[in-house]
Formats: sequence, structure tokens, C-alpha cells
Amino acid sequence: QVQLVESGGGSVQAGGSLRLSCAASGPKYGLNFMGWFRHAPVKGREWVATISTGGGTTDYADSVKDRFTVARDRSKNTLYLQMNSLKPDDTATYYCAAGNSGSWRDASRYNYWGQGTQVTVSA
Repeated sequence: QVQLVESGGGSVQAGGSLRLSCAASGPKYGLNFMGWFRHAPVKGREWVATISTGGGTTDYADSVKDRFTVARDRSKNTLYLQMNSLKPDDTATYYCAAGNSGSWRDASRYNYWGQGTQVTVSA
């Protein structure tokens, strides 16, 4: 069973930065991509970014492109989300997830999820 544990959330003013981490443990055979989603009470769940575990291909939602960067450190089994130029609209609970097939923008294609970390951006 793969376990994912997020950290790094917090409160920041608009324009600031945060880096989220997601530590993965357990067997990871067959997991082809890891991603970040976020959930805000009004907006619901939104896909944020994904990285393939093989070639390192990245993909971003338009709302975060050029501000967020997803990366993976294989030696530490850790996924990161560097968030710059944060906006109040980025306020949400952020979840990391791992999956093996299908469209990586689709939450239903992810088999494993972390517990989430809160990010709050004030104006």
C-alpha cells in the first residue's frame, strides 16, 4: 500500500511563495504519474499539476502555469510543488496523489491520495 504524506502548507500574503512536499512510502511499482490537486469549498476539487515518474514530463492547469512548478526527487521519494506569486484564489487544501494509467488530469485515475495540507493566501 502506497502512503503519501503532504507537508509545507501554511498562510502567506498574496505574492508570496510556499513549497509543498509529499513523501511517498510503500511499493511504487506501476505508478506512472504523481500529481497535485486542490479543493476549495466553493470551487470544489481542481487538478493542479502532474509529473510522470518515468521521463519527468510535467503538465499544469492554466490557472497555475508559469507560477507553480512540480518536481520529484527520486532519491528521497518525495514530490514537490513550488508555488510562487500566490493569489487569494489559490487558497485551498492541497492533495498529492499517485496513479498508473489514464488521463492524469482526471482525479478518478489516481489510486492513492495523501491527507492534504492547507494553503491560505491573504490579500
